Amino acid sequence: MRHARIHPRTLGYLGRALSLELSAVQQYMTQASLAEAWGLPEAAVRLREETVEEMQHAERIIQRMLALGVAPNGSQLRPAGVARTLVELLLQDAVLESEIVALYREAVIFCRRVGDRENGDFFEALLNEESAHAREIDDWLASLGVPRYRDPSERAYF
Repeated sequence: MRHARIHPRTLGYLGRALSLELSAVQQYMTQASLAEAWGLPEAAVRLREETVEEMQHAERIIQRMLALGVAPNGSQLRPAGVARTLVELLLQDAVLESEIVALYREAVIFCRRVGDRENGDFFEALLNEESAHAREIDDWLASLGVPRYRDPSERAYF
């Protein structure tokens, strides 16, 4: 089977994406167990749903890497974010989702710049889904009385 030539930087984006998605799986799974232990079954269910969504993202990335003839290599699994309250957990999730969104945004821009439409479209689909996740977490935090999470790297432009 012959594979198209792929830019090494695109491969780097795929590897980092896999690492972040697997880190998110671990984080949401851990947090679901914590929420359950705290007697917050609704939160545990929501966090488990996030776990499944992140696992699906990781699977898509693995499938993409295999289709490109590359062995999957999510090599930097982060420790799960734990805390003492649901709000603290969700704030950690907002930070992680913000990092994932930033990575996918950068990957889309790069792929478009080098004329790699196929991988650009792949990353853009993930970007749209992760942006929706980030909004869901912001909405959840808002429902708990916490202002919208704002990534320190975000800037207002006038």
